[in-house]
Amino acid sequence: MSEASFALRGATIVPITAAPIEQGTILVEDGRISAVGGADLPVPEGVEIRDARGKWIVPGLVDAHTHLGVHETGEGWAGDDTNEVTEPNTAHVRALDGINPAEPGFADALRGGVLTACVNPGSGNVIGGECVVVKTAGHRRVDDLVVRSPAGIKSALGENPKRVYGDKGQTPKTRLGTAGVLRSAFIAAEKHRDAENPDRDLKLENLVKVLNREIPWRQHCHRADDIATAIRVADEFGYDLVLDHGTEAHLLADVIAEKGIPVLFGPLLTVRAKVETAKRFPENAVKMAEAGVKLVIMTDHPVVPIQYLIVQVMECVKAGLDRETALRSVTINPAEVLGVADRVGSLEAGKDADFCVWSGDPLDYYSQVEQAYIEGARVA
Repeated sequence: MSEASFALRGATIVPITAAPIEQGTILVEDGRISAVGGADLPVPEGVEIRDARGKWIVPGLVDAHTHLGVHETGEGWAGDDTNEVTEPNTAHVRALDGINPAEPGFADALRGGVLTACVNPGSGNVIGGECVVVKTAGHRRVDDLVVRSPAGIKSALGENPKRVYGDKGQTPKTRLGTAGVLRSAFIAAEKHRDAENPDRDLKLENLVKVLNREIPWRQHCHRADDIATAIRVADEFGYDLVLDHGTEAHLLADVIAEKGIPVLFGPLLTVRAKVETAKRFPENAVKMAEAGVKLVIMTDHPVVPIQYLIVQVMECVKAGLDRETALRSVTINPAEVLGVADRVGSLEAGKDADFCVWSGDPLDYYSQVEQAYIEGARVA
């Protein structure tokens, strides 16, 4: 997939895990970054040097919570494969099986500098199914875009499963019932794990991966009481918890930070259409970061179109979030949470050559992505 080896020289390079480099050079060989340095970085003889003076080079952004390709933009009901709301526990279904890589959201991602995305099932079910991390361009088949699969199991607390199943007169109708569904599912998974030669059961096998800490539990929750329940159940069963949305996570930021639980905060550029989002403000991100929470900002695409991920970051910076934390929240932090930081999230030797050339500072609203590279191949 990669182009011939090349170097970009003269840009402001933002490696994320190291200080920005003025008049920097990035060297790409065989689809990977082989070196990042200043103007004096040696470039092997015969390697093309491309002029990037006046530009900014930033790692491809990582959107850690999307429904990219499973909730297709402009397709209405026919293109919405987000929720298999036929039973509260669908741990066996995979977002991967519903992704259409030809839908316009993938091109939008490139325009916004998002080169890696985690695609999740929706939050209509208590247990929604497998998440998958994909690149946003470079291949026709989604299988060839995959970076990690599965990358977690999606679950939901709060309004959504209550509404979906309460309207049907089924369990769960309450928050009590939702937590009960979770506990019952994990107890069954423990029995499956401990049994000798158990029968195949895709739901239980996926839950065992969570119990064994092979993949994280991606817990949709907004209100502080639901966040407390998420922590309580995770403590009972001993799995790795990630809080998705975390609208009121700032109210428990000290507890969350002490336990080392990351928060994927967002979406931000929407009306407060639900009771659970009444206390959503960009300032909440600042409070979490100041408390030591690993902060990730996400779009929940198409709730907020994926190309506006960086705009959400700008809003948090306006609210007081420092630049370094802000950029980390859409690069190395989500890469670490998703388990793909060995490949993406920063500009370091050995990582995939996934980066964008911006016309200027990416936190300036008027800056644009002029070039995008995935594994050394130009994709925009």
